Amino acid sequence: MKMTDFSMIHLPAVEKEIVSFLSEYTSDESLKESMIYSIHAGGKRIRPLLILSTVTAFNEKIDRTTYQVAAALEMVHTYSLIHDDLPAMDNDDLRRGKPTNHKVYGEALAILAGDGLLTSAFQLLSMTRLDDSPKLLLLQQLAINAGTQGMVAGQAADVKGETQQLSLEELKFIHERKTGRLMHYALLAGGILANQPEEVLTYLQKIANHLGLAFQIRDDLFDIVSTTETLGKTVGKDAKMGKATYPQLIGLKETKMALKHEIAAANTVIDQLEKTVCSFDGELLRQVIQQFGA
Repeated sequence: MKMTDFSMIHLPAVEKEIVSFLSEYTSDESLKESMIYSIHAGGKRIRPLLILSTVTAFNEKIDRTTYQVAAALEMVHTYSLIHDDLPAMDNDDLRRGKPTNHKVYGEALAILAGDGLLTSAFQLLSMTRLDDSPKLLLLQQLAINAGTQGMVAGQAADVKGETQQLSLEELKFIHERKTGRLMHYALLAGGILANQPEEVLTYLQKIANHLGLAFQIRDDLFDIVSTTETLGKTVGKDAKMGKATYPQLIGLKETKMALKHEIAAANTVIDQLEKTVCSFDGELLRQVIQQFGA
């Protein structure tokens, strides 16, 4: 199946789960409107796609529980974008081609909308019809990868790095946590939902490590070579804020080569996994990875 068809079939169901949950379990109308505004802003939904593609790769059925796990992850991702865009962080006016949440609803409600999406994600995940063991593991791993060992730690290091000259290894470390950890969770969650053993989960984590770095390298690159209209957010912000980026540290040519290297490495691990698990078909994952190309 082509990724475009796969997305059209499954992503609306993920968004429906989010909107339905927020509508039922949010008691304040303004808060609900603010949260749903950022959910409806769209995006490529890479993280939900990674969960859904991983489950499908193991020839497992996608059901409502799969959608709910994917929805919880997208809620965490959207919360992080709302907070990232705030004046105290990246101070962005545009996200996904639309005014950022705080520009529409004010800073206070935007902060609360992010808080609401984060906590609702865990509530939704806790209510899925999974056995206790995989459910607890999914909850634990989401907290680890999104929290102070993962994405939040990466964001803190990113803010601190704005006033420092970072090395390439330090920048990679930030990217691995800030961007890579939610992708790490996406593939891990897909493997858990597909009832895969620890050996296979290790392969999936290797794929995610390459994807997370590739995605952030691509983001660094597009901040220079893309346009605001194409990217859906303000370009050139990294340079203005003095952030360390791949192009700033190694130049455009080497950045493009680094991106190709990470994409190739991810595909290599998929090849290895196909040889290890005869029922595994990585074609959909390869198609997701194609979207990372410059």
